[in-house]
Amino acid sequence: MDVNKPTLQEKLTRLRMSFLSQMPARLDKAQQQFSALSDDWDSHASQAVDLHRFFHSIKGTASSFGFTDLAHLAGEGETIMLALIETQDSTEAATQIAPLGSLLSAMKQQLKQLQSHTSSDNGTQSAPSFEMEQFESNLIAGKRKALIYICDDEPEQVSQLGYQLHCFGYSIEFFTDTLSFREAVMKRRPDAVIMDVYFPNGSTAGTDELARLSQVIGEALPAIVLSGYGDFEARLGAVRAGCLAYFTKPARALDLAAKLDELLEGDNREEQLRILVVDDEPEVAAYHSLILQEAGMSVRQLHDPSGILDALQQFNPDLVLADMYMPRCTGVELAAIVRQLPEYVSLPIVYLSSETNRQKQFSAMQVGVEGFITKPVVPEELVAAVVLRAERMRTLRALMSRDSLTGLYNHTSTTEMLHTSLAQAMRLEENLVVVMLDLDNFKAINDLHGHMAGDQVLIALSRILRHRLRSSDIIGRYGGEEFALLLKGVTPGYAEKLVNQLREDFSNIAFTAGKARFNCTFSAGISCYPDYTHADSLRLAADRALYQAKNQGRNQVVVSRPKHD
Repeated sequence: MDVNKPTLQEKLTRLRMSFLSQMPARLDKAQQQFSALSDDWDSHASQAVDLHRFFHSIKGTASSFGFTDLAHLAGEGETIMLALIETQDSTEAATQIAPLGSLLSAMKQQLKQLQSHTSSDNGTQSAPSFEMEQFESNLIAGKRKALIYICDDEPEQVSQLGYQLHCFGYSIEFFTDTLSFREAVMKRRPDAVIMDVYFPNGSTAGTDELARLSQVIGEALPAIVLSGYGDFEARLGAVRAGCLAYFTKPARALDLAAKLDELLEGDNREEQLRILVVDDEPEVAAYHSLILQEAGMSVRQLHDPSGILDALQQFNPDLVLADMYMPRCTGVELAAIVRQLPEYVSLPIVYLSSETNRQKQFSAMQVGVEGFITKPVVPEELVAAVVLRAERMRTLRALMSRDSLTGLYNHTSTTEMLHTSLAQAMRLEENLVVVMLDLDNFKAINDLHGHMAGDQVLIALSRILRHRLRSSDIIGRYGGEEFALLLKGVTPGYAEKLVNQLREDFSNIAFTAGKARFNCTFSAGISCYPDYTHADSLRLAADRALYQAKNQGRNQVVVSRPKHD
């Protein structure tokens, strides 16, 4: 544990102190605006909106940080300014503004008390605090290979199975007896276990060992039984030992890999939900970001609404959380700008504001906003509201952008991402490698073994690609048996070595169709930016290299060597 890393409470305390340190200057500015309006309302009427925004902002921020008395005073100021803005009589406005003088004085006095208290207790007393459970299903899985222990007393059969699971991207360790397996578990906990039932020391020794280990370590290991026996007693023992799946020998590596993915939540562990927080108050934006980050989300803050277009393109958020009142651009105007962009028409936008007027809330939502969360927020409610909407958005995106069989990006999405990735590579001045990959003699597999066998091959290749490539890489099913890879920040030489390793491992996967066993290979073509500077030329160059690999005998990788773009 990093002892120098600030705790959540320390971060919150720093935000509170930062807010208080800025308050004197903000109060002085508000005092100047009040004086100008009091002297000549007609000449300075435009400053009334700024003064209203000041009170509104302080009310929400102070309330979020636990400064309830200061928030109450600011709320009174907001009410006064709102009534003044709506009045059409300048004489009446000049009279009604008078109470703000004493109100600002009260806020200054309250600020002195707060500063005195926070300096004596380091700002920790009365500070808001929360503990969030992380939203597990959206934590980044990373690319560490999952460690799988296989315990079976048939070394030859297990070795072949282990090799094929290794090709799918798992790290495999073998054990031929339950004692060595037990010792290994006590030293290093695996991510999952594949266990035989019958061993020389007992007909249910395997599942008995799993049950004993569960008692020792206090939880059941994610386990799959792989046994030559499928009788009731063997299966009952597996259930009682907490095993989550049961396969009889011989089992297909693809089926085991699919079940391991399910046990390890590999298919469901997506990258963190991405939330864009737009608020011109840095401390408030940081506070709400802390809440969401503590729940396991990836958050980016934007304090100047004019940067929204770049933020959308670079961060690609699942949801935008925006303040309703900002100086240069209101939340309503911001939402309208976002809705002008076809690709963001369905992006969830939620207002986060201390506005409590229902009519104003309803009017603000008419530009197509998902919801309205009132400050101060309850952390658990904020997380729940964000997760609900962002998850729904991600699900809809997946339905529109994913191939139903493999779960990879479809042709349209892959093409769009090629253009986006190329623009990013140009901006960052880094390489972008495009790989076009095509299964060899795939029609013959369908004709000879049937389309279900063909689907098995497509799924197997997609699993290998997802397990073995980085989370930043883009994998798409470009056509029937054709795949496209977008590898960011790597050289063509590195990509060639990587794809060749994938090719060799995939060729060793054994497929079955009835009693028949067969293998499959693929060919690949590689192109790279900056060798090619247009999306179409990148793809076509990779296609030409792929056709060259096919013409040269298949089951090989060719890198495009351009003369000029």
